[in-house]
Amino acid sequence: MATYNSIGTTYADTRRPDPRIAARIHRALGGAATVINVGAGTGSYEPSHTVLAVEPSSVMIAQRPAGSAPALEASAESIPLADDSADAAMALLTVHHWSDLEAGIGELLRIARQRIVVLTFDPAINHRFWLLEEYLPEAAAFDDTRAVAVDRLATLLGGARIETVPVPHDCTDGFLAAFWRRPEAYLDPQVRAGISMFAQTRDEVLQPGLARLSEDLSSGRWHQRHADLLGREELDVGYRLVVADL
Repeated sequence: MATYNSIGTTYADTRRPDPRIAARIHRALGGAATVINVGAGTGSYEPSHTVLAVEPSSVMIAQRPAGSAPALEASAESIPLADDSADAAMALLTVHHWSDLEAGIGELLRIARQRIVVLTFDPAINHRFWLLEEYLPEAAAFDDTRAVAVDRLATLLGGARIETVPVPHDCTDGFLAAFWRRPEAYLDPQVRAGISMFAQTRDEVLQPGLARLSEDLSSGRWHQRHADLLGREELDVGYRLVVADL
């Protein structure tokens, strides 16, 4: 909660839902008529049949658009709702922030009747992303301390299918790897302010790598090194949907 009470002030400006990712999430929810969004943030990707959002940060709740589902200020690890409260529960890019993963997954299993949909990242792939591998390995090492292995999630959910979510080159949702073909974006403090890894890593750790990135962009070295990316429309940077039928 402390993280998002800090970085959440500009979150709605840089973390606008991408319609292509939204379509994948909504397909994964299947025929669920009622959905609870856990770790809901500002409400990105909530389908129209969302009946409740659960979010611990009041700063994030305050940025939810008018007409959104009602929000309950609570943590994923202890959701004050009855068992089987909705057809489906979803948790999007949030599980790596939970203080007790097992408790949070247990709550998803308790409140959902039919299906659970989790959007997360596979650290084994995500941490090979060029930004982390070439410029910010120290930040990636910190991220390793909170990242959740996708297979572990699937096991905790009692078995689940795992779907790859490629990131389009012009993704409108400014999460960590969204700018894989737009490297200049990582030099923008406002973009970095909406990415939790940057917000949780000390500036003195980040600045040397960002300075090298700036130099490589100015010299053209980045474009030479990553010429293979420049014509691609989408990229697998490790984002995954984990879908469990109950």
